[in-house]
Amino acid sequence: MNEFIKVTEQESVYRHLDKMSVLDLLTNINNEDKVVPLAVEKAIPQINTLVGAIVDKMLAGGRLFYVGAGTSGRLGVVDASECPPTFGVPQGLVVGIIAGGDNAMFKAVEFAEDSKEDAWLDLQAYNINAKDVVVGIAASGTTPFVIGALENCRLAGIVTGSISCNPNSPVSAAADFPIEVVVGPEFITGSTRMKSGTAQKLVLNMISSSVMILLGRVEDNKMVNMQLSNEKLVDRGAKMIMDALQMLDYEKAKKMLLQFGSVKKAVDEGLKVN
Repeated sequence: MNEFIKVTEQESVYRHLDKMSVLDLLTNINNEDKVVPLAVEKAIPQINTLVGAIVDKMLAGGRLFYVGAGTSGRLGVVDASECPPTFGVPQGLVVGIIAGGDNAMFKAVEFAEDSKEDAWLDLQAYNINAKDVVVGIAASGTTPFVIGALENCRLAGIVTGSISCNPNSPVSAAADFPIEVVVGPEFITGSTRMKSGTAQKLVLNMISSSVMILLGRVEDNKMVNMQLSNEKLVDRGAKMIMDALQMLDYEKAKKMLLQFGSVKKAVDEGLKVN
């Protein structure tokens, strides 16, 4: 059996942070942050495998769930919440579940992460089924809330993945498709909102973005299905239409965008006319 070493809790390689100048603090934090993308790069084969599994399930009508606690849970909720406005998918296609419920997004809920049953109850409220994929997020890889979710999903025949920052962790053992991004000890000992949180955010970006591209929610390099939720996005969309249809009239492009509700629909209609 592989030995589990809790790298995320090891002591910082820096000492006497309270005696450093501001410049030294910023420089050293930045130096530590530089190791994160290199650690993520090593995990690309694992990410690739999980993305393939997610796409297969979602093409068959499934959903993607993120489950986490604390910083990890918040990152999952944020990634899920950004999918509808960015890619125009319906609410509920990508769901983030955090230990302690919605209140935990803004304020720590004591001991919420310690239950191995609560996450499964939360998932059941969504009528979780074998078409779906559940990804557990836990920097330490030991969070009971996340492990319980994955273990119950496995018993129910639901595909699971995980994102953690310790090698050979319990959460990896509970997942069908584990991702381990080992970034080393934190600048502030045990503060996994730092490098570990950055690593999880990068991996979540990679997962949701690549999945949505493979589901056809992006054309060329454009967010053609984005929601028109503010003037900046309306302006961006109008310019996309002008580019796609080789139009010179900005106001006409903007009118088409607002009429049809998305860049993709406006371009498709424009191509029919032309």
